[in-house]
Order: sequence, then C-alpha cells, then structure tokens
Amino acid sequence: MMFNAGCWMRRLAVLAIALSLLSGCATVGSEPVIATVCPPVVEYPNEVQVRAAEELALLPETSAIVEMLADYGVIRDQARACTL
Repeated sequence: MMFNAGCWMRRLAVLAIALSLLSGCATVGSEPVIATVCPPVVEYPNEVQVRAAEELALLPETSAIVEMLADYGVIRDQARACTL
C-alpha cells in the first residue's frame, strides 16, 4: 500500500509541475480580436446639399426615397461617430 501511495504522489507532483510549465505558455488571451473598420463619410459641397434638399421637398412624404434617405442619415451619423 505504501508503494502505491508514493507512486500517486510522484504522479501528482509531475502533473502539477507540467501544468505550471504549460500555463506559462498561455500568455495570450483567448478572446478574439475584433478589428473595427470605419467607413469613410463623403462630404458633399453646399450647393449639392441645397439642391438635394430642394428635390427632397418635392417628393411625397410616403416616398420610399424619403425613407431611405432618413436611414442614410443615420448611417452617416454612425460612421462619423466611429471615427472619433
């Protein structure tokens, strides 16, 4: 019985040393790195903005283009915030 207990103690010590050595290799976290890429925000000249606003005013409020431009405005705001 003594021989068996000593054998297990030696195995346990070897296992503890091996785990200690292996844990030293794990210097990098396991969390994935996520790269953030911000899309560029196109700047339109003032004349183009004025013309677009005039053309937008001519469209009915229920127009799909009006809805899409509202979404586009939100996306532009998000892209601007991304670069800060």
